[in-house]
Amino acid sequence: MAINEPLNRKLRMGLVGGGQGSFIGRVHSIAACLDNRAVVTAGALSSNPERSKASAPDYDIHESRAYGSYEAMFDAESKLPDGERIDFVSVTTPNHTHYEIARAAVEAGFNVICDKPMTFDLAQAEALLETVSNSDVVFAVSHNYTGYPLVRQAREMILNGELGEINAIRTQYIQGWLRTQLEAEDQKQAAWRTDPSKSGAAGAFGDIATHAYNLGRYMTGLLPETVSCHLKTFVEGRRLDDYGTAVVRYENGGLGTVTASQISHGRENDLEIEIDGTKGSLRWRQENPNELIFRQNGKAHQIYTRDPNASYMSGSGAAACRLPSGHPEAFFEAFANVYASAFDAMALRGDGQTVERRDTVYPNIYDGVEGMYFIQQCVASSEQDAAWLPLKHDAARR
Repeated sequence: MAINEPLNRKLRMGLVGGGQGSFIGRVHSIAACLDNRAVVTAGALSSNPERSKASAPDYDIHESRAYGSYEAMFDAESKLPDGERIDFVSVTTPNHTHYEIARAAVEAGFNVICDKPMTFDLAQAEALLETVSNSDVVFAVSHNYTGYPLVRQAREMILNGELGEINAIRTQYIQGWLRTQLEAEDQKQAAWRTDPSKSGAAGAFGDIATHAYNLGRYMTGLLPETVSCHLKTFVEGRRLDDYGTAVVRYENGGLGTVTASQISHGRENDLEIEIDGTKGSLRWRQENPNELIFRQNGKAHQIYTRDPNASYMSGSGAAACRLPSGHPEAFFEAFANVYASAFDAMALRGDGQTVERRDTVYPNIYDGVEGMYFIQQCVASSEQDAAWLPLKHDAARR
């Protein structure tokens, strides 16, 4: 099969962010290029023009395509012939910059893959949705945990009714790296994540609880109704929450919990989800991503392992695998699966075909809006002593 049929060529990536000292920008570039379907062609790698251009060799970006700003990149790339200009933009900068960059990219006609949370606040998310709706671009949000093969396996099992009616969703994302006030030591990743002018109204809940909440939505398709939330800042002097728990009521009568911590000693990236249905239950843990546990009363517990050739694997689960069973696949591969699904749509758009932008395998603009609404309502609920507030947004679709 040719690369990116029907285009039969690699897609050209324009990277915004990812300069020296960045974590997530490098992850995006590796994920995009993992399947040989894309190449990093241009970049505006830092808000500092000199650092931006100095970082270009790290990505093998030619100096002529190393730009001092995203505005300069979009302007120059738009003027290049179709066979040379970038096809898509990856936005890998701090939260407060996402909206302006993504909007400018869409208005310039470039497809976009934006890091989460999608924007600084809900108003920006809704404005960006309007901009995307008035274009034909492909817009993806990097909720990368949706790309794990066994997450997609679980999603198909649930939507096919194997768990019956869903009663409960328990999700947690537990870290410990912010147990001390790293931001006071000018640690780059901590500094912007704990700064409300850059991160937004939430700390841990904006950074990692959004992943946990999105995972439950993605796997079950349940529509949320209301939320009650407690947020807490335990580290003295910190300006945003570093711990919190939310309870979600779903339209079908089910209940969900979302717990996020960045101050739990010894915890790394422990994202876990348990789903209870009337016929069975599932458990998946990101730190052991190649196993999915299925339980039914009175029967032996079943452990699904990631195996693309196994008869029990669903179509989307098997399609998300790259290696034979026993060879672990994890973070980069899951991230790459989000890119791969978006690439499929980009290739069709590039061929002049109409693409589905609402009901997609990859997280899209609507998921991004839902995530921002979740953050807004959790913060508001916590400020009102865990009052129950509405959670269903017009963007909800599954």
